[in-house]
Amino acid sequence: MADDDKDTDAAQSAAREAAYDIQVELYAVLGHANVQVKQLLKLGRGAVVELDRKINEPIDLLVNKMLVGRGEVVVVDDRLGVTVTDMLKGQRGG
Repeated sequence: MADDDKDTDAAQSAAREAAYDIQVELYAVLGHANVQVKQLLKLGRGAVVELDRKINEPIDLLVNKMLVGRGEVVVVDDRLGVTVTDMLKGQRGG
C-alpha cells in the first residue's frame, strides 16, 4: 500500500473516531394528533388525546428529526424505555 493510501486511511479512521463523540438528539415518537386551538385550550388534567397509532404498533425512533428506526415501549424500573426492533438502513437527510 502506498504511503498516501495509508495516510488517507488513518485520516478517515481518526475522523470516524471523532464522530463517535458527537451528541445527537434521539426521540421516541408514540404518535401524532392534529387538534384545533379551541380543542387544545379545553385540555386539562385527565384529558385524553387520541393518537394515530394502535396498541402494539411500533413507535418511530428519530435522530435529529430523521427517522432511523422503530421500537416498542418498555418499562425499565420506574422509567419508560424503548426496545429497538428495526433500524432503517441507507437513510440520508436532505
